[in-house]
Amino acid sequence: MEKIPDFKGLNTSNKIKIAAYGVREDELEAFHRFADLYNIELKIIKKGLSSSTIGESLEYELISFIGSCDLGKTNLEILKKNGIKFAASRSIGYDNVDLDAAAKLNIKVSNSFYSPYSVSEFTVMSMMNLLRRLPLAVKKVGINDFSLKGLKGRELQNQVIGVVGTGKIGRTVIKCLSGFGCKVIAYDPFPSNSNNIEYVSLEELKKQSDIISLHIPMTGKNKHMIDSKFLSDAKDGVLIINTARGELVHTEDLVAGLKSGKVGGAALDVLEGENGIIFKDCSRRQIDNDNLVILKNMSNVQITPHQAFFTHQAVSDMVEVSLKSLLEFYSTGDAANSVN
Repeated sequence: MEKIPDFKGLNTSNKIKIAAYGVREDELEAFHRFADLYNIELKIIKKGLSSSTIGESLEYELISFIGSCDLGKTNLEILKKNGIKFAASRSIGYDNVDLDAAAKLNIKVSNSFYSPYSVSEFTVMSMMNLLRRLPLAVKKVGINDFSLKGLKGRELQNQVIGVVGTGKIGRTVIKCLSGFGCKVIAYDPFPSNSNNIEYVSLEELKKQSDIISLHIPMTGKNKHMIDSKFLSDAKDGVLIINTARGELVHTEDLVAGLKSGKVGGAALDVLEGENGIIFKDCSRRQIDNDNLVILKNMSNVQITPHQAFFTHQAVSDMVEVSLKSLLEFYSTGDAANSVN
């Protein structure tokens, strides 16, 4: 288990007021535990930050939030008027924040980090599920078809795995794969100095990889990175794993690739347009997302509800890092993991 490093200059002698938005039931225990430990006066706001909930943080200078919260320019301007000085995400990604507006308004923003094994182990599991045709097997058993037709799989040891992004999670995926005997190659515009990673160009990764797994943040430059051009350059039957951000994949192009057979399968823990769907029980309403309906009905696709991160350890880490970032800012005027 990776230990969360000590934050500099934490002052927990004074009661510090923090408002936390979008708090899920599974986070409550960690929030209360760390609030007691770090002497925090905590306001729990179960709804996400939006135009209708933004007033909940009046009289606070520090807020914690999650990826479904709206920290666009308009809401940031209101937060500034309300006295907010620092906003700490409980997620690694921060594409829901207008960082340019935050910088102009002098609102500091930080992201979080957590046990990389949560997403990494889920990623390797997803690779094996696709290789062994688990999505189809589950569908067959669901209709009492116990035949082996269509279930002949492939072994991980015989695959070339292309890892896109070698931050903490990407490096841990490579570490987790090391015992399976498969070849692993990686692409990152900012390579790690690790000696056990074989870096190649993105073009070479596309040509060589039987499985491509995404572990990069979402930015304006890499939106729809996996599109028809990318897939046309990839190996026939390539498997796509996305546990990063849904917008990295052009969903319509992926669906076309799956239908044509160019793409052999996909494991998607994140989806384009997932806000309003993910983390919600939608069983009693119609979902207005045609691509999701198509993907759910494909026998070579695994759809999961943005759960790769979701372990006891990771949830505890995310809450603690978010609160420690706010405490560090309160004590020193900055935080080590601020992103702007």
